[in-house]
Amino acid sequence: MRKIILFVSIIFFMGVVPFLAYPPTTGPTESFGQNSRKVLMVPREGYSTDLDLVIKMEVDVMTKLLKDEGFEVDIATTSGQPILGPTQKIEKVLRLSEINSDNYVGVIMPCMAVGMFPGPPVSPQAVEIVKKTLADGKPVAAASNATIVLAEAGVLKGKKYAFNEDPLKAGKTRTRTDPRFTDAIYSGPGVVQDGKIITSGVCPVIESRTGMQSGTVELTQKFIATISPK
Repeated sequence: MRKIILFVSIIFFMGVVPFLAYPPTTGPTESFGQNSRKVLMVPREGYSTDLDLVIKMEVDVMTKLLKDEGFEVDIATTSGQPILGPTQKIEKVLRLSEINSDNYVGVIMPCMAVGMFPGPPVSPQAVEIVKKTLADGKPVAAASNATIVLAEAGVLKGKKYAFNEDPLKAGKTRTRTDPRFTDAIYSGPGVVQDGKIITSGVCPVIESRTGMQSGTVELTQKFIATISPK
């Protein structure tokens, strides 16, 4: 009997002590945000002239590049409604009001070709997400006219950024200037990174109309490099 009790005690000791010494590394008490491999994609909202093109050549390209590197991608807009083109569609769309930015390693914003200044109203919820993400030291990438969201948020002041043309000067495609970019540093149409802010000046629609090279791939690659562990 004593031998049986001794044997059970040894088995119990061997099982419990290692558990206490090396507790599980995952569980409900673990901070999700610290180990997240999730990216929040916030498409710029408004009427788009070519949804099929931007879904296929912008949203899908960004998503594939991120997933190839092991990141999950959640797409969110103010309405949370599916984004439907003539043949292309994004069916799973979350509401920005339901998003907790702590659960994401960064934010990337497709241009969606919804127009330049004055353009459609900028979502206040998108502005708050951008501010919170940058305040938390996480990166935000904006493609082409989605940079307007950064300007609206006031986070470009003193920062270099990309745009297809200087928004503070009248040019080929605009007769009015955009004062939201005041005190920001225009740095051309190519992909530009200034700290945690990554921008590009040319989207697939601009590329199709002007021949300028879209910055979609390079923008996403720089974003991935910034959110990937060193």
